[in-house]
Amino acid sequence: MQEYKGYYKSNVGWLEVVCTEKGLTAINFVDECLTADSYPLVDEVIKQLDEYFNGKRKIFNLPLYFEGTKFQKEVWTELINIPYGKTVSYKDIAIAIKHDKAVRAVGTTNSKNKIPIVIPCHRVIGHNGKLSGYAGGVWRKEKLLENEEIRGLSI
Repeated sequence: MQEYKGYYKSNVGWLEVVCTEKGLTAINFVDECLTADSYPLVDEVIKQLDEYFNGKRKIFNLPLYFEGTKFQKEVWTELINIPYGKTVSYKDIAIAIKHDKAVRAVGTTNSKNKIPIVIPCHRVIGHNGKLSGYAGGVWRKEKLLENEEIRGLSI
């Protein structure tokens, strides 16, 4: 499957957007911008990311393509339902997908999310209100939540 890449400079660093003809497959935190491809979906993802980071977009409208187990897909699909500007706990997600005892598995699945920001795993926090792990670094999670005007959470 042919991959197309583009880059966006955000307040959490460079984002590498990866798409195929099936949809957006990844957003990677990278140190630099490399050669970008010309592809309509890449351009649309970058446009929507720019709108998000500039406070003009709260919901992404993009075709997503992610592979994983049935459980992982359930978690990632549930993450998409977390409203902009709100946070939930890992336990809330486990309950929502009817796997009440799978709190740790939800956390592990969050860490494997290849489409951060669009699949908003940054909106999932510890039940005690603390910002726990984030594959891109907790400082990025904090910045993304501040971007959505969620403040006062502790690391």
